[in-house]
Amino acid sequence: MGPVPGSRKAAGAMPVAALRAEVETFLSHCQEPVLIEPGEAAFTLGAEQYALTEKAEWLLLEAWDEARTLVRRVVGVSERRAARMVLEVAKFGGKAGHVTLADSGRAQAAPALVRGSREVLRELLKRWLARQYARWTAVEATCGADLEHTLSPAFARGLVRLGERRRVPLAAPRGSGDLALAFGLIWLDYVRRRERAAVEGLTLFLPEGEEANTLARLPHLRVDVEVFRYDAQGVEEVVDREDRGNLATRVEPWWEPPPEPQCEAEEWLRQLSLRPGVERVAAQPGEVSLRVHGLEFARYAGGVLRYGVDRKQAAKSLGAVERLAAELARVRDADGPERGHAWFSRNPEAWLESRLRAAPEVLDAGLLHEPMYGQVPAFAGRDRGVLDLLGVRRDGRVCVVEVKASEDVQLPMQALDYWIRVAHHLEQGDLEKNGYFRGLALRREAPRLLLVAPALEFHPTTEVLLGFVKRHVEVERIGLGVEWQWTLRVVLRVEGARRPEWNGRDESAWQWDS
Repeated sequence: MGPVPGSRKAAGAMPVAALRAEVETFLSHCQEPVLIEPGEAAFTLGAEQYALTEKAEWLLLEAWDEARTLVRRVVGVSERRAARMVLEVAKFGGKAGHVTLADSGRAQAAPALVRGSREVLRELLKRWLARQYARWTAVEATCGADLEHTLSPAFARGLVRLGERRRVPLAAPRGSGDLALAFGLIWLDYVRRRERAAVEGLTLFLPEGEEANTLARLPHLRVDVEVFRYDAQGVEEVVDREDRGNLATRVEPWWEPPPEPQCEAEEWLRQLSLRPGVERVAAQPGEVSLRVHGLEFARYAGGVLRYGVDRKQAAKSLGAVERLAAELARVRDADGPERGHAWFSRNPEAWLESRLRAAPEVLDAGLLHEPMYGQVPAFAGRDRGVLDLLGVRRDGRVCVVEVKASEDVQLPMQALDYWIRVAHHLEQGDLEKNGYFRGLALRREAPRLLLVAPALEFHPTTEVLLGFVKRHVEVERIGLGVEWQWTLRVVLRVEGARRPEWNGRDESAWQWDS
């Protein structure tokens, strides 16, 4: 049922008994009923957690949990939908408002639940600002979406002012602490341009336990950032920017299986590696990955060869694995007839990575083909959504290559995360100690950072974020032509945050502006 026009006068015309019956009927059909008050955490409406009482002019709605009680005078229904009902309420003092009843067990209620959680975060931000910036004026506090300017509704953001001074705060919901810095910097840049005035810095409110990566990034950024953490009760405290703790990273000792097969599985591995189109990649210490255009179909580890695309099983014969490799090569073919097949479109970053492994000189004429490693410093429990390559130039300079095949706001910050860890382990000598780049003399200076993607797939905010990165992080953006699945061609090469200009004649003739 669609929205029902409502007003205080119309709502009051509904008999209280009928209003109660309508509310009770809605709740009786809910699997997991909840009550959402704007700016408050949702109340679960179990059998013993709410009450409805008829009064002369309104329906008294009471809800409670272990820590809170809510009392509202319901005067009407302003909206009815399959999984939610919006009630018009008269608050104490004569103020009008609304509360939402929703069925959290049904997908149709998701927008109301998400909106409610965002409003809670916005109200928390207001409270934090009132405490931490008591002398400042809160000019703005919002969780609205602005897709044009990449302002995410998932984060509450604002603007505070003290005389001519301005700061922008941003609060992250639980589970999004690692993402907050990028969206905070985008918000800071937007407000500076919108206000046409100086904004001195950014204040982040992050969930407790999710601040480590942000703190590790700050020494490498040209921006004043103040960080607070908040706990499950919504109590905030300032975080010492210098207390970054231990980097959540490790370097595993590197070793490769012996070159001559020592068992049947290693013989199968050797034969499969010789098949046309099959890539043999040293994936982890002691493990070998077999791939077709980046998509893994078999992996050797510990004397066992396991194969499969979605689920792997131990190989009992070579023929079964060869048939899978042949089918994958037929499907995952840029010129083939199976472009709609799920295997064709699976993991485009891996396909792009395989192209770059085969021709790293396209990115940097000095890059060696071997050794070229996948992710070396391992991020515990994190799926970063990008692929990392770690290589070295002939002159011993280590290069970090971040590969992304589609737009990603977080690419600059994720790349910085990996660069920080590689630079740390390089300085400590951990790469050589653990058997990486064996026989090569590595230079101790910080690695180069190459961001690689199809030229049209760099997110518009990439330049904004890179503009905050300090110059000691040597970043180069490398954009590839759209035909990268057939041939690698660099059409864009830009240092750091510099903006490229296209002369409009030749796709490969990009120029730097001044």
